Amino acid sequence: MQENQTVIQELFIMGFQVSHGYKILLFVLFLSVYVITIAGNLLIISLVATCSQLFYPMYFYLSNLSVCEILLTTNISPYMIHLLLVDKSPVSVARCFLQFYFFGTSATTECFLLAVMSYDRYLAICNPLRYSSIMDEKRCHDLALCVWVIGLSATVGTIVLLCKLEFCGPNVIDHFFCDREPILKLSCSDTIMVRAQALVFSFIITLFPFAVILWSYASIILTILRMPTAVVRKKAFSTCSSHLMVVSMYYGTLIIMYVVPTNGQRFNANKLLSLLYTVVTPLLNPIIYSFRNQEIKGSLNEALRRIFCPEKY
Repeated sequence: MQENQTVIQELFIMGFQVSHGYKILLFVLFLSVYVITIAGNLLIISLVATCSQLFYPMYFYLSNLSVCEILLTTNISPYMIHLLLVDKSPVSVARCFLQFYFFGTSATTECFLLAVMSYDRYLAICNPLRYSSIMDEKRCHDLALCVWVIGLSATVGTIVLLCKLEFCGPNVIDHFFCDREPILKLSCSDTIMVRAQALVFSFIITLFPFAVILWSYASIILTILRMPTAVVRKKAFSTCSSHLMVVSMYYGTLIIMYVVPTNGQRFNANKLLSLLYTVVTPLLNPIIYSFRNQEIKGSLNEALRRIFCPEKY
């Protein structure tokens, strides 16, 4: 039986199957989104690195989140945009696995970063007197390092199991990037072990950080409700609202995609959901955090004045 099977070396990613006119429209749209995403996240990284008023743990974690978003969108968007210009573009199995690894790395890192950011907000609002001693520079860097180590290592086990599978056709992935489920559908080997391991890791990677976030914000809300005046409550809640918006959209789509069981018949819906956390979220993060954060807006205005009016400094 094995002798009649040809092991495939190249895969074809379908991308978005739409008419030529829509492909041009999507090309312009996705290219614009990609450029804005990279520019916005690089801007946040630059501001946090150069503006002294942003030398706080919250902004340090935000700059790490921007690095993560750049990794995620650079891993997926350029090839997705390329697919809109060509009918077929082969990719090696190894390169497909590599794309999935970097996707898993960035997605996992973002999950835990969002959890750490919520814990940071919990300390700032619920324990303000002890905040600076608990979230000191060393603790801040240690948490960020742990998050990146977890992110870089979490997908390794799945990649090892994927490398042991045989792929003997078909060789077409009905998606716009190499995600786990579309890859597994191409295998002619038994994928039960991979699916079980991936499901367990998906639960840990998404639900554990999500539980930390829920606990943090439950404590934050209770603390805010006990604050004496509406002005103080509004100011406290405004520091968390941006983060809460990002968390809601990001975790909502991840849980639907990787934790909730699927019958495997919803790939068109999966493409749309995947766009939310691979394209939309990296775009919205710098926009949400910039327009809703007075410190970042102030730092940006100061940086622009230094560039265009240097004689005043």
